[in-house]
Amino acid sequence: QVELVESGGGLVQAGGSLRLSCAASGSTFSISAIAWFRQGPGKEREFVAVIRRSGVTSYADSVKGRFTIARDNAKITGYLQMDSLKPEDTAVYFCAASRFIRTYVMYADAYDFWGQGTQVTVSS
Repeated sequence: QVELVESGGGLVQAGGSLRLSCAASGSTFSISAIAWFRQGPGKEREFVAVIRRSGVTSYADSVKGRFTIARDNAKITGYLQMDSLKPEDTAVYFCAASRFIRTYVMYADAYDFWGQGTQVTVSS
């Protein structure tokens, strides 16, 4: 079993930056990909970014060029650096981890473990 705990959310003005962290504990040797999803008010949960164990990354078009995902394999921690934030980025951000290599990494079904989420609010 793996436990994920997010931190770093908060309130920021449009154009600002935040850095989210996702600390993993438990059977962390089994983690393959680490991803971030978000769910805005009244919206479905959506994919934001993923980083595979190899370091290869993928991003949603809406955040490409503004967000950067990273991971520290020694600390078993994932990060999401968010720059040039927009009010439409307001959401609860969730960290997710998968045990196996899967091709459908942009879908929530690819992930076995989830954090509780951290609120990000961007004011205009």
